[in-house]
Amino acid sequence: MGCRRRGQGTPAPPRRPHLAQLAVTMAGPVVGSSQLVAAAIDFGWRTTDLRALVAAELPLLDGPVDVVNDAKMAALAEYHALVAEGVEHPDTVAYIKADTGVGGGLLVNGRVHSGSHGMAGEIGHLPIALNGPNCLCGSRGCLAMYIGPESLLHTAGLDRFAETDGGEAALAKLDRQLRAGDADAVAALETAGHALGAALLGVVGVTDAGEIILGGYLATWGEWLRPGLDARLAGRRALAPDMQPLITFGVLGAEATLRGAFQTCRDALLDDPTSVPTAPAAPVATPLP
Repeated sequence: MGCRRRGQGTPAPPRRPHLAQLAVTMAGPVVGSSQLVAAAIDFGWRTTDLRALVAAELPLLDGPVDVVNDAKMAALAEYHALVAEGVEHPDTVAYIKADTGVGGGLLVNGRVHSGSHGMAGEIGHLPIALNGPNCLCGSRGCLAMYIGPESLLHTAGLDRFAETDGGEAALAKLDRQLRAGDADAVAALETAGHALGAALLGVVGVTDAGEIILGGYLATWGEWLRPGLDARLAGRRALAPDMQPLITFGVLGAEATLRGAFQTCRDALLDDPTSVPTAPAAPVATPLP
């Protein structure tokens, strides 16, 4: 058994973790320095001060709260993951991902470009058909209505399965059917590829992006999207082959948004170290009698 010398202090209690920065990712446009969520269709929200709501729920929070768009964070992470692998990028890169919804981001010289209202890169709500189906965003014929999970599952004949077993299970079944060569599943992805190609033509025409990174299940199922995508882009490629964007696939999967949020927090602290709040003082050890 050990013993303690008279007068030796007791071990100081460990410091509690010190949070320097918190980033909350949100599926919806986030506006400038106010960081208001302009609209979150999946939640039924209009303009919402999510940062204030989070701060109110966490009154003992030490550091500042940033609200950021989830797809833009994924775009940032995928961009830098490919840079780390030695892949060179053009000045302007567009990112499109699909999982529970369809989102995207635009990067200029390696930095996220959000536009005037946080809408830059919201490719899921780019209209690609004048008389397409109504979208919850108030428009019609948005890309999300053609490559979003509900649309894909419906086209593949799996919407009833999704109703009974849930969307995640239905997407997993779609994945199995694709790999087994199921005709309906393959046709659904080819149709989605055509829709995606139409959106890419619009994105490139406006931004002159030199590269398009596809993420989420667009990366996982790139093999089956390619035929429709290439068919839609063929005419423009034939006319100006040297002016067409490189299409690459993301490598981070479900971790992309988390990694991008972490990088954003780190960059904010490095840009302004004075923003780091002072850590609480450690308790003073009490000497034994």
